[in-house]
Amino acid sequence: MLRRLYEWTLAKAAHRHAEHWLIAFSFLESSFFPIPPHPLLGLMCLARPEKALRYGIICTLASVAGGLLGYAIGHFLFETWGAWLLGVLGLTESFPKAACYLRDYGAEIILVKGATPIPFKLITITAGFIGLSLFTFIWASVVSRAMQFVLVGALFWKFGAPIKVYLERYLGWVTAAFAILVVAGVLLASALTGGSGADGDRCSRATMAQISAR
Repeated sequence: MLRRLYEWTLAKAAHRHAEHWLIAFSFLESSFFPIPPHPLLGLMCLARPEKALRYGIICTLASVAGGLLGYAIGHFLFETWGAWLLGVLGLTESFPKAACYLRDYGAEIILVKGATPIPFKLITITAGFIGLSLFTFIWASVVSRAMQFVLVGALFWKFGAPIKVYLERYLGWVTAAFAILVVAGVLLASALTGGSGADGDRCSRATMAQISAR
């Protein structure tokens, strides 16, 4: 079953409209869509290694553009749409912490958190809510997104064919290893966000009431 799913997704990733889907996934995920573009990007790079760098750049630019939509939602429509979206996505409890960290550290948080499993949409909506400098938001978002997407594209562009052969030969093991890395990444991201509870810094204990005044 895993093999059939891999082959089906790989065929879709090689489709002539795959770039349009990549742009759509990357744009929407940065503001409200729950599914990240990483799996599609990876499989598109596997299907067409010679275009991998192009795919990474496209994914980065579309993600930053979508981040601007998330910023606008947080800045202009938080009460009507932003809070509702965070609730639907299960990010309401993380929002006060994110707002506190962004106010204290600004671009540093986007650079660090944007390259972790923490949902980028949480960063974009929160940045708009607190009124983070738009210039700071854009350049930091470009760097943090490129750290993921352009780097992936560059690696597949350089080593795409060997990676594809290895993946197809050891698909089951690679899938298991990826799942372990995702879990480890989430745990690390939680620790970086101040997940130590009462012993953490003040932002780890931030509440909505404390950050509501802009």
